[in-house]
Amino acid sequence: MRIIIAGMGDIGYQLAKQLSTENHDIVAIDLDHDRLSYTDQMADILTIEGSSTSIEILEQAQIENTDLLVAVTSSEEVNIATAIIGKKLGAKKTIARISNAEYLDPRYGVNFSELGIDFMIYPEELAALETVNLINRTAATDIIEFEGKLFVIGLKLDKNAPVIHKTLSEISKEYSSFDFRVVAIYRNFRTIIPKGNDKFLPNDQIFVITKSEALETVLKLAGKENIKFDNIMILGGGKIGRRVASLLSNKMKVKLIDSNPEKAFELADELPNTLVIQGDGRDIDLLAQEGIIDVDAFIAVTEDAETNIISCLLAKHLGVKKTIALVDKVEYVPLTQTIGLDSLINKKLIAANNIVRFIKKGKIISYSSLEGIDAVVMEFVAQPNSRIVSENIAELDFPKDAIIGGFIRKDQSFIALGSTKINPGDKVVVFSLPEAVSKIEKFFK
Repeated sequence: MRIIIAGMGDIGYQLAKQLSTENHDIVAIDLDHDRLSYTDQMADILTIEGSSTSIEILEQAQIENTDLLVAVTSSEEVNIATAIIGKKLGAKKTIARISNAEYLDPRYGVNFSELGIDFMIYPEELAALETVNLINRTAATDIIEFEGKLFVIGLKLDKNAPVIHKTLSEISKEYSSFDFRVVAIYRNFRTIIPKGNDKFLPNDQIFVITKSEALETVLKLAGKENIKFDNIMILGGGKIGRRVASLLSNKMKVKLIDSNPEKAFELADELPNTLVIQGDGRDIDLLAQEGIIDVDAFIAVTEDAETNIISCLLAKHLGVKKTIALVDKVEYVPLTQTIGLDSLINKKLIAANNIVRFIKKGKIISYSSLEGIDAVVMEFVAQPNSRIVSENIAELDFPKDAIIGGFIRKDQSFIALGSTKINPGDKVVVFSLPEAVSKIEKFFK
């Protein structure tokens, strides 16, 4: 595919990084010379300095031969204009990043595809939905759901977890009657696709694929329990914070803290079921006064990554069971798992994942990068006559940097074993290091 990416901020860069390992012709457009210089470090990417709303610049990028135009600058207006102009000039498909929730609301009846925009990405909404998902699955650091039948969950191993110092083979034998499979271990900034003799160590972050009925068993193995949350405190009343409060306030007690007096009054009117507090969430006296020791989860989603990290660490120190921090500085992401945060949200990485999913539609049903670790989770549909259906999994010579976790066949889900044979039409979940993605795709063609 020929893909033009307009805007090389964090979303554009992450997208280019994910796609650059595949056989795509990628053109990056940005007004900022320094951002383009950073992008130049990636192989096979053509960079053009200029405005993506310029017809001359788009023609220079050969817009008439482009399969996909992705507009992800920091300006919603520029993104919408870029997509509309690009479609008129010949781009087959267009995607625009937006910051206005109204554009996705069907009540307003605006058909943006008629204007030339095929897909809209709203990072704040995606981040809010992921946050709510993590609150609903209280013990997980990450969770990806496949049709409610298979789950990939991330868990931090406590030092007293039953699996500590046991090998994968020992765990498999001991719990052979339960349907789950460990697909990755994250340890000391390194992602490991585990083999039978790999041991689990304290503070490992493990990723497990399982069926719904085995979730409780998997949690117990990691030394966790999926308790019900009743009290939530949110720091930051921006788009993500207010959306999370809106989604959770009907089923649990929610307190929302924001430092801006005018915004606090506005939020109080908008969120009748949420207790809105005006104050500095970094103030330990304020947090104590508002009962943080009785809170089950603390969610920090201000626009300042340092504030989110510090306040979550403070909440954890005060005994809060789960903390979730919005961390939009990509360079902080690998560090957060090592300093005591339970979960992190990176809205730009989530947005990039959703764009990749759109690009790969058909061949790959879903595609997700996991925050803080160097791995992706993909769901493929097995095609007739493809390599994946030719032999049992153990005989496939599947890449060593990847593992088939499970599959959905019609209405049933299964955990993959070496003796498993994939059938045409099966939806197959694969966990992989990024360098193996292109090899894996060949098995499903």
